[in-house]
Amino acid sequence: MPPSTSTSRRDLIRTGAALGAALLAPGWPLRAAQVPLRRRPVIDCTDLYHPPQDPGDNVDLVAAYALPEVDLRAVILDVTEPYRHDLPRDPGFIPVTQLNFIFGRNVPCAVTPFAAMRDPEDRMLDAPAFQQAGIELLLETLRRSREPVDITSFGSARAVAVAYNREPRLLREKVRLVHLCAGSSEPGFVEWNVALDPHAFVRVLRSGLPVAIYPCATKDGPFAYGPHNCFYLLPDLQFIREMAPRLRQYLVYAFTNAARPDFLCYLDEQAPEEVLAQVCGRAHNVWETSVWAQVSDRRTVQHRDGAFRVVPAAEVGEGDRALPNELRPCRVAVDDDATMHWEPAATETGFRIYDRGDPHENERALRQALPALYLSFGR
Repeated sequence: MPPSTSTSRRDLIRTGAALGAALLAPGWPLRAAQVPLRRRPVIDCTDLYHPPQDPGDNVDLVAAYALPEVDLRAVILDVTEPYRHDLPRDPGFIPVTQLNFIFGRNVPCAVTPFAAMRDPEDRMLDAPAFQQAGIELLLETLRRSREPVDITSFGSARAVAVAYNREPRLLREKVRLVHLCAGSSEPGFVEWNVALDPHAFVRVLRSGLPVAIYPCATKDGPFAYGPHNCFYLLPDLQFIREMAPRLRQYLVYAFTNAARPDFLCYLDEQAPEEVLAQVCGRAHNVWETSVWAQVSDRRTVQHRDGAFRVVPAAEVGEGDRALPNELRPCRVAVDDDATMHWEPAATETGFRIYDRGDPHENERALRQALPALYLSFGR
């Protein structure tokens, strides 16, 4: 039976009164002005192993999961055959599984071909099926995305290069930016990530895809300071003690090369003090912070009280001093042996290069800001 006219009017009056109260409530204008967080879709290609070759890869993957601005769609494990036999070690399925468990996610993960490309046009279709899965996952993730995707590349650029060789149109349509954490800021030197697969580096730089380059070294080595290099040093890892419990255990598992098969149960335990002291007292080399700051559109700032923090761009306050963390247009050429040459450009070219200004001020800031950021994760 339809409601009576009087009942309908009473309901309208009540609804209007409730709405009016809400509009007049304290803080309403702020709530009304808030815009839903826009998360950037990302495919992370990482040379993550288990046990780690570089535990920094384990540390940095936490940011991919924890930064609220990042919509991590897939993890592609970049594998180079000789490195599997150093310890021995294998692709990092275990740390990815641990982070899926910690964050309640189910981010898919697969590996690239273990061998290097034979030439820049290699589609690697003869690789074993297991080693094809990473390329297929990258391509399928792009197909399914309704918006352009950022690709981060740490290690060799094999995943991006082979995917491009197979479906160049798809990558041109769906890739917003390739963040290539590799290469040298000085000409005439083939950096060690590039040396993992020189043909892959050549393919990506000649593809026409939009590429941001974060140089990892100079001719003096990977621990080089300069305005365009992304390396900095944390003198210790004491902040790990105060991290969310499961994240703390995840990092202890990585830094101790733990091999326990119950790697999820491990996350719910408490590391002995002597183990925690060993992990937290060590120095730590970092390369990837600048990439995740760009992907998540965050700024390194100094607040009025002198504290350095990594904050969303929209939350930079009037009294904050923002430090340089820029991607500047440049022109790039690459030789057949993967030696890269670049120079600044006044207009957009499709290439950008990382610029942090004073590297020592950048390091001082991040020695405080990165621990603060990681202490906020999982809280």
